Amino acid sequence: MSSQPLLRVSNLTHMYGNRVGCRDVSFELWPGEVIGIVGESGSGKSTLLSCLSTRQQPTSGLVEYDTKDQGLVDVYSLSEPRRRMLMRTDWGIVHQNPRDGLRMGVSAGANVGEPLMAVGARHYGDIRQQAATWLDKVEIDPGRMDDQPKTFSGGMQQRLQIARNLVTHPRLVFMDEPTGGLDVSVQARLLDLLRRLVTDLGLSAIVVTHDLAVARLLAHRLMVMRQGQVVEHGLTDQVLDDPHHPYTQLLVSSVLQP
Repeated sequence: MSSQPLLRVSNLTHMYGNRVGCRDVSFELWPGEVIGIVGESGSGKSTLLSCLSTRQQPTSGLVEYDTKDQGLVDVYSLSEPRRRMLMRTDWGIVHQNPRDGLRMGVSAGANVGEPLMAVGARHYGDIRQQAATWLDKVEIDPGRMDDQPKTFSGGMQQRLQIARNLVTHPRLVFMDEPTGGLDVSVQARLLDLLRRLVTDLGLSAIVVTHDLAVARLLAHRLMVMRQGQVVEHGLTDQVLDDPHHPYTQLLVSSVLQP
């Protein structure tokens, strides 16, 4: 196992004026590990994810990432082009609404091929072959490569977004409610796919979800947020089977209610 974390977060705080988005959040994410962030709407989990993925500048605190060339660096100290390249190559972001992560006006194959071109791929045949391979990996018929995403179901659009994110072999993927808004049967298939890809590719991931069943299936460790702060943090099964904080107990018992 690596001797240092892939991501180290120290005292991360984001304020909206006087209102707390998230406050004093600290944790480490190790290579191949998945951390789930759970809590009710407004608990701060989406704000935290936005700060971690550099879509929103924190008010204070550090987000350090183990880059391939420089080791652990503060991502907010990187130049804008450097940060953009990191997000294109070594990071992926899976949005709840796949339309936020796809180009709806181009084909499925182009959606998967574009990130490869952004990192220097130029051979059309190779790009098309890799796109077909990835469509197959996410259980989309490669024969639909030239179809536009708007002709796909919601579940297929989400799988296409996942392929677009993973084609550059990132080491870290941020997932924001990846199964939200999908039918239960579609959710189950997508969760199986995500779990298999995370394991097969050795991915590290941070998964924001309000669904404790999703967290149990995907996450090794769990952080429970309330009013912008982490109130409980531990191994997923331990947190869900033996919650210590009253708020976590409430969350778990509300799921178990008939």
